[in-house]
This record gives sequence, C-alpha cells and structure tokens, in this order.
Amino acid sequence: MKQDIVKDLTIEEIRDRIAQERGIYTKLKMSHAVSPIENPLKIRESRRLIARLETEYRKRTMAQTESK
Repeated sequence: MKQDIVKDLTIEEIRDRIAQERGIYTKLKMSHAVSPIENPLKIRESRRLIARLETEYRKRTMAQTESK
C-alpha cells in the first residue's frame, strides 16, 4: 500500500487496518519460525506498512489535538 493510498483513508479505517496488518504480521512471523516461508520479504513489507499506517494515524491525531 502506497503512502498516497494511506492518506486517503479515514482515521477509523487506519485504526482498523493497523489491527488487521498486525494480525497478518504475527501470522507471517509464526509461519516463518515454524518453516521458512517462500518470500521472507513479505515480513519486512508488512512491518513497514504497519509503520506507515501508525505514522499517518499519529500525525492525524496530533493535528486534531493541536486544533482543539
């Protein structure tokens, strides 16, 4: 997911997507620990997507608190 797509999401959608991606990341890590997955770069992509989403979420919540 690219940054411009992340920017189009609402705060609720970002929060839901973070929870969903964390679950996917955990499953990938467990699968890789048991037996190596075909493409281990998916773990890194998932981790970076979570970071991207969390950054955008934090930026928006900070902007809301500053405007109040």
